[in-house]
Amino acid sequence: MVHTPTRATGHAGAKRRDLLSPPNLIFLAGFLILMAWSYVGTEFSLRGLLGGESASQILTYTKRLFPPDLSKDFLLKTGYWILETFAMSFLGTILAVLIAFSLVFLSSRNLMFAGLLFEMERHRPWVRALRTALYLIAKATLNLLRTVPHLVWALILVFAIGLGPFPGMLALGIHTGGVLGRLFGEVMENVETQPIEALQATGAGRLQILFYGILPQVLPECVAYTLYRWEVNIREAVILGYVGAGGLGQQIQIAISLFLEHRLLTLIIAIYLIVTAVDALSASIRSRIA
Repeated sequence: MVHTPTRATGHAGAKRRDLLSPPNLIFLAGFLILMAWSYVGTEFSLRGLLGGESASQILTYTKRLFPPDLSKDFLLKTGYWILETFAMSFLGTILAVLIAFSLVFLSSRNLMFAGLLFEMERHRPWVRALRTALYLIAKATLNLLRTVPHLVWALILVFAIGLGPFPGMLALGIHTGGVLGRLFGEVMENVETQPIEALQATGAGRLQILFYGILPQVLPECVAYTLYRWEVNIREAVILGYVGAGGLGQQIQIAISLFLEHRLLTLIIAIYLIVTAVDALSASIRSRIA
């Protein structure tokens, strides 16, 4: 009995041939070379990490962390630092959303250079030039905000403003504003232009087009991206404490510098609790808007 290949078998065979095509093989070879180069460049060594003296030092330091400092006075202070870290991440994320939304409409090519309104303005070259300038400025601004790491922004702002959570909040907002601007921009690029053109044809104003033609399409995804970045900002707010931006991170630096291992473990537990709580809250909100 002769076996006749099915269509699924044919597709699988074609897919395997595609995977073994010369461009894919070249890509795989390049990836393996890059991985080998990174392995050598980072001097990666499991023996150095887990063998001999290193493993003994890790075990000794871990033992020194226990028990955590659960004194009433320190727990009250830790609660205050948790609130400070939470406030930094929360307000920083709100600032980031404001920055992103103030620039994303100008940096979206399909909104700036498509649609009935743009077609009507073709006979006015100065309007096209103005749109192009605004588009390029918005794109460049978002690129700058997200290219500079949040730690660098924090160092600059701490030097300009002083120590405390305020420069940390600003650093998170500025950097995350650039990141959210990029993510929101990708959402905007997928906006259906037909509803917008229909509203324009009926004489709707810009605010009406925004609220009835654009926001209903992009809001769920934008909220999901915002919640995800808030989760990230909780962790980054802790890191910013190392450069004097307050919160749990600054106290961790002090505990490590002064060899206060019991307090360090308490602070690590506090970080775990606040990150877990924010992750759970974010997941709950996302499930409601999905």
